[in-house]
Amino acid sequence: MPLPSPAIAPIRQRVRIRFAKQGDLRFIGHHDLARTIERLLRRAGVRLSMTEGFHPRARLSFPLALAVGIAADEEIVEMDLAEEVDVVRLAEQLQTQAPPGLSFHDVQMLPPGTRKAAVESITFMLPLPADRRAAAAASVAEFLAAKNWPIVRAGRRAPLDLRADVLDLSLDDSGLGMRLAVSHEGMPRPREILEALHLADLEQQGFFLTRTAVTLREE
Repeated sequence: MPLPSPAIAPIRQRVRIRFAKQGDLRFIGHHDLARTIERLLRRAGVRLSMTEGFHPRARLSFPLALAVGIAADEEIVEMDLAEEVDVVRLAEQLQTQAPPGLSFHDVQMLPPGTRKAAVESITFMLPLPADRRAAAAASVAEFLAAKNWPIVRAGRRAPLDLRADVLDLSLDDSGLGMRLAVSHEGMPRPREILEALHLADLEQQGFFLTRTAVTLREE
């Protein structure tokens, strides 16, 4: 009686992709973005590793979701593939299928056993009209000089110290830049910073936030 063949472990190749989401695509939600990425991969003929169970799902994750209405020069998605791929070819395949506003600029093959990405800090930029810069500079100076800046966030019992995780605020000809730490205690949201600086109305005037960089913790 022949011996049964040993089971072959399925391929699970972890890939990290950095991409930009700009233009009208800033108005799509996180779940719609995930579905869009998954469809692009399938159209490109890439085999995704799926979860087990009655309703298998693609093993695809975003380290930090982006709020609707905010553009991104840098977004990150990680996924497990069910085949080995060439990263250069994969980037080309995705870009060929991508809608306007979605551009892929880095695909990285991760070593086996690599943990999911953990975000250390994020950077945003908001253009400022010339007539608001003087008042914005005064607000930035006041905020940075404060030891704490408590706010009340809906659904949270204790006040949140907005100042604690703001690493940097800066003003230049490009506008307002902010670098925020990502913590487990509750990080500041960029729109909460705009509210503190009396700049929240600018989004209603056609100016919009862009996430310009995502810094990951060292693995």
